Amino acid sequence: MKKQTKKVLSFGEDLGEAQNILIIGAGLCGSLLALRLGQRGYNVSVYEKRPDLRKVDISAGRSINLAFSNRGNKAMKLVGLEDKVKALCIPMHGRMIHDKHGNTFQSNYSGRDHEFINSISRGDLNALLLDEAEKHENVSIHFNKKCKSVDFENTTALFKDYHTKAEFIEDADVIIATDGAGSAMRKSYYLGKKFLFSFSQAYLTHGYKELSILPKPNGDYKTHKNTLHIWPRGSYMLIALPNLDGSFTVTLFLSYDEGKYNFNNLTTETRVLEFFTEEFPDALAIMPNLVKDFFENPTANLGTIKCSPWHYKGNTVLMGDAAHAIVPFYGQGMNASFEDVVEFDKVLDQELNDWEATFKTYENTRKKDTDAIANLAIDNFHEMKGHVNQVVFKQKRKLEMALEKEFPNDYSSKYSLVTFNENIGYREAMLRGRAQDKAILNMLTNGEIDVNGNLKAILEKVKQETEAILENDRIPGLQ
Repeated sequence: MKKQTKKVLSFGEDLGEAQNILIIGAGLCGSLLALRLGQRGYNVSVYEKRPDLRKVDISAGRSINLAFSNRGNKAMKLVGLEDKVKALCIPMHGRMIHDKHGNTFQSNYSGRDHEFINSISRGDLNALLLDEAEKHENVSIHFNKKCKSVDFENTTALFKDYHTKAEFIEDADVIIATDGAGSAMRKSYYLGKKFLFSFSQAYLTHGYKELSILPKPNGDYKTHKNTLHIWPRGSYMLIALPNLDGSFTVTLFLSYDEGKYNFNNLTTETRVLEFFTEEFPDALAIMPNLVKDFFENPTANLGTIKCSPWHYKGNTVLMGDAAHAIVPFYGQGMNASFEDVVEFDKVLDQELNDWEATFKTYENTRKKDTDAIANLAIDNFHEMKGHVNQVVFKQKRKLEMALEKEFPNDYSSKYSLVTFNENIGYREAMLRGRAQDKAILNMLTNGEIDVNGNLKAILEKVKQETEAILENDRIPGLQ
């Protein structure tokens, strides 16, 4: 790649002046970013370490399907793919909670009928984004090219070709790393010691394993299709999301070494069947392939990554999981990465003086929100595996559904603020949502409100108490 003077282009400017942008990683964030920058007229080269997923199955051990919601759809609108993506989605209107005896109850995500999340195939969505990106002559995508390191001072990256084993260097005007939680460029930032780079990596004591519920012989679903199924068991849980082919992707979240059952002691077929018979009997009844899945599929870690700064001068910037990997319990990992592209696109529209100003503005705008969703995802982990079964939590959800249904323009739960209110940032959603939760739970526990009481009066009390909590948390002069 030939370097040119670093000048941010606006969409529609002379493509002859288009700059060369190197993207490391062709996953969901990288392929969307390549598409959008291609639409804006940049020359984009993408290098991906894995094979082309459109030709080779590379899904083993990774989440096969994901939760797609409003923030992700905002990005699809930006690139003109909303209808094509909708065709890949299965609506999930709420959580279907399964107890140990096989009894179920549904807890909707919202009291507003039009608000729901979607199950979508990671591979199908990634393939669509790659196809659309490659329609642009100024976008090229190269597979089986592993990035080994990035020279962020000289804006070059060292790659290794998996087929030829040859190493080569690519340079560009700008390098953007969307290469996930194990980002090579983030590692280069850390090891380079050329600037003050902060990095944290925190793992849960739990891991996860992908399992499956296969469709009936006629292709139908073996259990309710349009919900996210959860088997909460306090310190661990099982979840299941529907696929278009009639199957469900099932994920077991379990401690590595704590409790009666853990990944370290589930080492025999007998032990695994005993565990599922005792804890998830209704799931086991529709999972005859359980043992095969359990011992063939890997166990993976669950971690949160935060770092700063995301950029080095005007040369390089981290985006998506490379900058802010989170655990999957709010269903926002993909949506947050897609929203990164939307927010970056807004900064490009500002036509700032240079790339350094662009990257700095983007990070200043975005980081507070990605830190917030990382924290919210940890909160939801504890909620999903345990709190959903608690009486006061069920009362809170029942009340919130009623408030959203009765006053759709005046009340949104924390979940709705995060998932369906895409025009406010994650941090604002977190602060208001946590205050609302605290207000409702306190008043329910103290008998100040009743789930069968007058909803208008309850709404006023919730609003007043929420504002009081928010005001109490403010630091004069700093917020």
